[in-house]
Amino acid sequence: MADKPTSGEIFGVPYNFERPSFGRMLSSYWQPGKGMLVEKPFGVGYTLNLANWRSWIVVLITGALLWQEQSPSSDSDSDSDSAIDPVEVIVDDESDD
Repeated sequence: MADKPTSGEIFGVPYNFERPSFGRMLSSYWQPGKGMLVEKPFGVGYTLNLANWRSWIVVLITGALLWQEQSPSSDSDSDSDSAIDPVEVIVDDESDD
């Protein structure tokens, strides 16, 4: 029986299941002269090329959004008090035909 390939491409998406090495990991995340996305050193798909300046913008925006999500906001405290107040809903089942 033939061995299954450990790397290749399926439907245009690259995959690589070879045992990762430190050199291959380092060289795949830093590829000067390549685009923003490069093939992952292990797994399926693409990853950011940290040698490209656009990747750093993506990292900074993602970090800012995560920081904003984690930081407490004083505006949400005043809004949350009104959000937990009970609301009375009256449903009239009777129909006048």
